[in-house]
Amino acid sequence: MQKRPLILVTNDDGITAPGIRTLISVMNEIGDVIVIAPDSPQSGMGHAITLDSTIYCDAVTIDEGPQLEYRCSGTPADCVKMAISEILNKKPDLCVSGVNHGANSSINVIYSGTMSAAVEAGIEGIPAIGFSLLDYSWNAKFDHLKKHIKSLALNVLERGLPDGVVLNVNFPKIAGDDFKGIKICRQARANWVEEFDKRVNPQGKEYYWLTGKFINLDRGEDTDLWALNNNYIAVVPVGFDLTAHHFLPSLNNWKL
Repeated sequence: MQKRPLILVTNDDGITAPGIRTLISVMNEIGDVIVIAPDSPQSGMGHAITLDSTIYCDAVTIDEGPQLEYRCSGTPADCVKMAISEILNKKPDLCVSGVNHGANSSINVIYSGTMSAAVEAGIEGIPAIGFSLLDYSWNAKFDHLKKHIKSLALNVLERGLPDGVVLNVNFPKIAGDDFKGIKICRQARANWVEEFDKRVNPQGKEYYWLTGKFINLDRGEDTDLWALNNNYIAVVPVGFDLTAHHFLPSLNNWKL
């Protein structure tokens, strides 16, 4: 009898979010599942880790299922560290993060807690995938994503991933399973132009809400943004070596 893989599930929207509940149900079909996820939303936390305060991690039961679940007071990256070092005391065969309520395409991968959890697993040598849906609603529908999530997870378990690479998977927002297909993409070049909405509280103290506009600077048809805009599932292999290797020869010619 073939041993079932051990699968770690986490996210950044919190352990009760519909997206992670969908992901748990799919992973239960594939392997033995342990869930360690934030106890509250941690969107936009990037790869933050907790250094100056305590972390709590408690066993919980959210809904019926064979999975073991823990809610963690830390960040998504903390959750992965906690899983490996404390709860499991070993590395799982696969880590999946999400399904995020909202896309993590293009530059958003830098800010994403969902993807940072996957990257943290990748740093530890664990094959990892981050899943996101271009729908920010808490009541977003996820059932039509299940077969695609399962297929991608099985492929990673069977084939593995190169050292230093995790997958960033983004689903467009469409009605039903009407995806045109899957596109293997590069990350689009884009950025946010920030604006701060300045306000005054009842005590007369000024405060700010961060707002802004997302600007796509990339007109290529091989990008994750193009895929999402054209109803394809976007799959981007993401590396976490931030060295600008193409610039090393030029930098070596500087008179330093």
